[in-house]
Parts: sequence; structure tokens; C-alpha cells
Amino acid sequence: MNDDAFRQRLQHEGYAEIERRAMAANESRAEHAHHFDVAALVTAGAITLTCEGRARTYRAGDTFTMAAGTLHAEDVGPDGVEYIVGRRH
Repeated sequence: MNDDAFRQRLQHEGYAEIERRAMAANESRAEHAHHFDVAALVTAGAITLTCEGRARTYRAGDTFTMAAGTLHAEDVGPDGVEYIVGRRH
């Protein structure tokens, strides 16, 4: 899925806040939750999300969603990660 198509999908699904973000190589964020729904498209690099003890790695071209309140940890790969993310309140 290309960037424009993903942004259109997010808008259609009610994600009003859409932006491009990046995290540094090997960056980690301890378990936390957001007060909004998240949908993201990884555009470069890789990120591993761990939810309820299950780790899943997302790479360029992969998409994921996460409901508000979902506890998760984030671990970025050695090349960092870039992604387009939408937030829905």
C-alpha cells in the first residue's frame, strides 16, 4: 500500500490526526498504553510490538492497528523505523 492510499484509508476510517514519524535505531519504549486508537504503515526499517506477551515485528510495507488502552512495548530494529500513523480519539 502506498502512502497516499494509506492516508486516504485512515481519513475514511475516522483517523483525524495523521503524521509521519520516526524512531532511532535500537530505541525501546517500556510497556505503556495510548488513550486513542492507532493505525500505522511502516515505510522503512522495523519495529517490534509486544502485547500480552506476544511479540510481532512489522517491516516496511506492513500495517498494524491498536485499540486505545492496549498495553504494549516498542522495540526498534538496528536501522530505525519510519512510519505513517493515524490517531483516532
